Amino acid sequence: MKLSRLATYSTLTEATLVKAKLETFGIDAIVEADVASSSIPTFDQIEGVKVLVREADLGAAYEALGRMLPSAEDQPPSSQ
Repeated sequence: MKLSRLATYSTLTEATLVKAKLETFGIDAIVEADVASSSIPTFDQIEGVKVLVREADLGAAYEALGRMLPSAEDQPPSSQ
């Protein structure tokens, strides 16, 4: 199962809300962030909090969020 990044958010709260919305549409999602309890931001927190979905669910996830699929140049490079 290959995962794709749906979006990156600045807070864990935003990412968690998106994950919850996707799950109401039957789309499994993963929030990727380092949430260790520390007052010093981690590298993951500086980069943002990612929401990942199965590659096969990417189109349905964008539709569930009411967004258009990004054009090819806006998508992150795939690791092949």
